[in-house]
Amino acid sequence: MEMNWIALLVSAVSTLLIGFVWYHPKVFGTVWMKETGLTPEELAKGNMLKIFGLTYVFSVMITFMVMSLSVHQSGALGMIGGSTKINEALPSFTAFMNDYGTAFRTYKHGALHGFITGLFFAFPVIAINGLFERKSWKYIFIHAGYWIVTLTIMGCIICGWV
Repeated sequence: MEMNWIALLVSAVSTLLIGFVWYHPKVFGTVWMKETGLTPEELAKGNMLKIFGLTYVFSVMITFMVMSLSVHQSGALGMIGGSTKINEALPSFTAFMNDYGTAFRTYKHGALHGFITGLFFAFPVIAINGLFERKSWKYIFIHAGYWIVTLTIMGCIICGWV
């Protein structure tokens, strides 16, 4: 199983594209600004190249985690010591990969794992931080919703783009 770098890089772009829509003033942007206490003028002062550039770098990092959660064949590779050990693997590994190497490699399966990751990992992390920071539930649900949708799309792209 080879890593699909294009799928990972495109999936990382999805965080920005979904964010442009999600945090747009006509969607959740106005409510989000109110909940954070930010104004459009304050937001305009930020270094957008730095913010979007680092967001993309962090998003690429996230794609590796989403891939390991949604593409089950990476677990099979881990059992033999990684992709560098394929030539040393027993014939049973080759037979297993021939039979199941593309099992559950669909957009739908990736979306399921992305959604579960968002709901059971991102949401609790955001909620815990929000509670300690004394943020409102609106704030928590806006951010958690963004990550649930984003991780669902990321899983969809990574797992389905075979």
